[in-house]
Amino acid sequence: MTLLHNDPTTQLAFSVYENKGVFAVLLGSGLSRSAEIPTGWEITLDLVRRVATAQGIENQSDWATWYREKTGQEPNYSALLEEIANSPDERRAILHRYIEPDEQDREEGRKVPTKAHHAIAQLVRSGHVRVIVTTNFDRLMENALREQGIEPTVVSSADVLAGAEPLTHSRCYLLKLHGDYKDARILNTDQELSAYPESYDKLLDRIFDEHGLIICGWSGEWDHALRAAFLRAPNRRYPVYWAARGALGSGASELAIHRSAKAIPISGADEFFQTLQQRVETLDQSQRQNPLSIELLVNSTKRYLAKPEHRIQLDELLSQEAERLMTQFDGGQFAPHGQWDQEEFRSRVRRYEALAEPLTRMAGVLGRWGDGSELTTVLDIVRGLYLQAEKIGNGLSAWLGLRSYPAVLIFTAYGVGLTRSQRWQTLHELLVAPWPREYRDPKRVVSTLFLNEWKGARSEIWKELEGLDRRKTPLSDHLLEVMTNWRSSFAGVSAEFELVFERFELLAALAYLEENSEASLEQAFADTPHGLFARMPVGRVGWHDSSANALILELQSEATITALLDAGFARNSRRFLELSIESFKRYMNKMSW
Repeated sequence: MTLLHNDPTTQLAFSVYENKGVFAVLLGSGLSRSAEIPTGWEITLDLVRRVATAQGIENQSDWATWYREKTGQEPNYSALLEEIANSPDERRAILHRYIEPDEQDREEGRKVPTKAHHAIAQLVRSGHVRVIVTTNFDRLMENALREQGIEPTVVSSADVLAGAEPLTHSRCYLLKLHGDYKDARILNTDQELSAYPESYDKLLDRIFDEHGLIICGWSGEWDHALRAAFLRAPNRRYPVYWAARGALGSGASELAIHRSAKAIPISGADEFFQTLQQRVETLDQSQRQNPLSIELLVNSTKRYLAKPEHRIQLDELLSQEAERLMTQFDGGQFAPHGQWDQEEFRSRVRRYEALAEPLTRMAGVLGRWGDGSELTTVLDIVRGLYLQAEKIGNGLSAWLGLRSYPAVLIFTAYGVGLTRSQRWQTLHELLVAPWPREYRDPKRVVSTLFLNEWKGARSEIWKELEGLDRRKTPLSDHLLEVMTNWRSSFAGVSAEFELVFERFELLAALAYLEENSEASLEQAFADTPHGLFARMPVGRVGWHDSSANALILELQSEATITALLDAGFARNSRRFLELSIESFKRYMNKMSW
C-alpha cells in the first residue's frame, strides 16, 4: 500500500501546488445547481410551463414533449424569450428572477456563490489556478473572484473573445462556453451545443493542450462540442482529475479513458474544493516560515527601530535572521548541479522567496522608517548573502545565478521602502555603494543586484515563471508581484504602490548611468541623434506609459530636481539629470514597440 493510497485529493493538492498555474478548472451545472440556480434547460422548460399555464393548459409530466408536439420544434431559450418579451430590458427582467438573489435568497444562502466557488477563487488568488472553463451562464464564479479582489477576464461570446485580453496575460481567465444570462444568445439546445465557433474551438484546444484539468459538476454526457474538444486533445504530461459523486457515467468514462483521467469520488463540490484549497494552502505554508513568527520579526524590527537605545537588539535580530538564511543555502534543496527543468526553476524561486521573506520584510521596514544609520547593516547583510552564494562556482548556470536571489529581494525591498519614505540621500548611497571587487572590475550595488545587471537575470529564464512567458520585463514584473504581496509590512496598502515600485526602478536606472562622466554622456548624446546612446537597466517602467510619463513630469519639476541633486543623484548636475531623462525616454521609445 502506498502513502497516498485511496487519497486522490491529497495527490491532486501536491500536483496543483508543485505546478502553480498549470491546472485549469472545468465547471458544469452541478456547481450552480447546488446554489439553487436552475440550468438553462430548466429555465427553458419553466418558461414553456408558464406560457402554457397562462393559456389554460393543464400541467404536463413532460413539458419538452408537449412543446415538440405542439410546435414541431425543440424548446429554444432564445426563441421563447423573444416571443414572451419584446425588448432586451423585458427579457433581462424575466431572467432576473431565476438568477439574481432577492433579500430572502441571500438570508437563506441561495443564488449566491457556494463554498466551492469561494475555494476556487482562493486558489486563483494564490496563483495556483488561472483558467476557469464553465458551462454555467450565471455570475457566481465572477462574484466569488471579485470578493477576493480579482477582476477576471470574462469571455462569454465569440465577439468578446475577439477583443479580450490574451490568455497568457490574464491573472484569471474565465471562459463561459454557454454565454452569460444577460445575453439572450446563451446556448441550450442539442443543436446549439453541437458545435462552437471556430475561435472557441481553437481556444479550447489550447487550454486542453497546455493545462491539466480539474473537472467538477459536468456529467460529460451532453454538450457535444465540448466533448469533441475533449476528444481532440492529446494525452499530455499534465494530468486530468474528474471529481464526481459516485461512478462516472458512460459518456464521462469515455472521455476519462481518452485522457487517462483519474476519477475522484466526492460527496459534493463544496467539500471537495474546500479540502483541495486547504491542502494546497497547507503545502504552501509548510515551505514558509510560520506567518506568525514573520509578523513577530517585522513588529520587533519596528519596535527596536523606534528607539535608539534598542539599536543593539535590532542589529542582533537582523544578524540572527541573516545567519539563519545563509545556513539554508548549501542544503540539498539548492544543489547547483543537474539539468535545466522549468518546474524545478519555479520551485526554487518559491523556496528562495519563502526563506527570504522574513528578512526581506524587515529590510523594507528599515527602508521605510530608518534614519540612515541602518544602511551599513543592510549592505553588510546583502553583501554577506551574495558572497555566501558565490562560494560555489561549479554547476548549472541557472541554479548558480539563483543562489543570490535573496540578496536581490532584500536590496529591492529596502530600496522600495526608502522610495516610499522619500529618503533620497540614503537611497542614492545604497545604489552607488561599492561592491567587493570581482575580477578587478570596480562595481557598485546597482550594477550587481539591479534587474538585468544581476547575474541571475542574464538570460530569459524569468519568462519561465507562470504567466510571464510573453512579458518584456519578466524579472521586474515578478519582483513587483512579490513586493506587492509583502508590502503591508513596509508600504501600507496604498493604491499607488505600483508607482512607488516603478519610481524606485527609474531612480536606480538613473543612478546606474552615473558610471559615466557628464562629458562622455554629452558626447554620446551628440553622436546619437536617434536611438539609445547610453546603456542602462530599465524595468517595467520603460513600457508602462502611464507611470513613465507621470514620473518624467515629476523628475522635471523644480522641487524634485532640487531634492535629487541635493541627495547626490546625477552627479549633482542638472545637465546630467537632463541627459539621464533623455536616455530613459529613448528606452521608452524602444520598449513600446
